[in-house]
This record gives sequence, C-alpha cells and structure tokens, in this order.
Amino acid sequence: MPTNPYLVNIATISRKPGTMRELELDLTVPERIGEGLIYFDKSAELEVDLRLESLHDGILATGDVHGNLGGQCGRCLQALDQEWDGHFAELFGYEPDESLEYHVQNDTIDLEGPIRDAVVLDLPFQPLCEPGCLGLDPVTGEKLTEPLPEEAAPVDPRLAVLQQLLDDDE
Repeated sequence: MPTNPYLVNIATISRKPGTMRELELDLTVPERIGEGLIYFDKSAELEVDLRLESLHDGILATGDVHGNLGGQCGRCLQALDQEWDGHFAELFGYEPDESLEYHVQNDTIDLEGPIRDAVVLDLPFQPLCEPGCLGLDPVTGEKLTEPLPEEAAPVDPRLAVLQQLLDDDE
C-alpha cells in the first residue's frame, strides 16, 4: 500500500494551543499537478518549509513551496524547465465544520489540497520560454528570432473609390 507523501503527523502539537512546530519537507509528487502547458510532473521534487501552529479550533499550516515546473512554451512549443515558488496558509479544523475545507484526521493533516491549490492558481495560462517569445513562423514552422514584416491590409473593394480619392489628393 503506497503512503501519501502529503500527510504530516501533528500528534505532538494537537489540542495544545500556542505550540508550534517547523518542518522542512522534501516531497515527491505522486501524480501530475497542473493541467495546462506547464505543470509539476509525476515524481517531481517539491521542497516545503512548513510551520504548524496549534490553535483552539485547529492547526494553522503555513508553508512556502519550491520546485521546478516542466512543460512547453505557449507560442513556440519549446520545452520549459522553470523554478516556481509559492505560499499557502490553511486552517485544519479539529471538528468537521462546513466553514473549513480541511480537517485533522487521526492526528494527521493532508497538505495535498493546499499545495495543489497554491500551484494551480498560480500557473500561467500561456507560459513563455522568454518574455519576448515571438512563436513559430507560419510558413516554415521554425522559431522566429525577429518579428515578421507587416503586410499592408487589402482595401475593401467597396471602399476602393475612397482610396482613389485619397491617392488623387497626394
């Protein structure tokens, strides 16, 4: 039976308001996080600096997450490998409560939801290999290094008479 890498045991601080624990976790992502052009792939490594604080009604988990995203540029489809840093803060309630999304279960908290939310909400819709990426040439399919020359827009035949008047004035 595989173990969940996101589970953290909080037995030492559970129901002891005012106590705190800091942890450094190295997690291996069991399944892909992110569904677009950029994501944490299965088996990616995440570093989590976690701070757990015991409160009267639950455990406050705050964390900084760091890892390397993989994927493709949204314009030229070049492979990407970008560093990513994120933050989450979530209250895990001791008792089931509809106002809280996460709960303490068997003296453990599951960080998968807060980490997944932090990652997915921060990922760009169209990641770029570089800020000025021009994409691919529509004719050759090669990556552009400079912008294509702008072509003059064709004149609507219904307005051609007006264009002739403008040309005559010059």
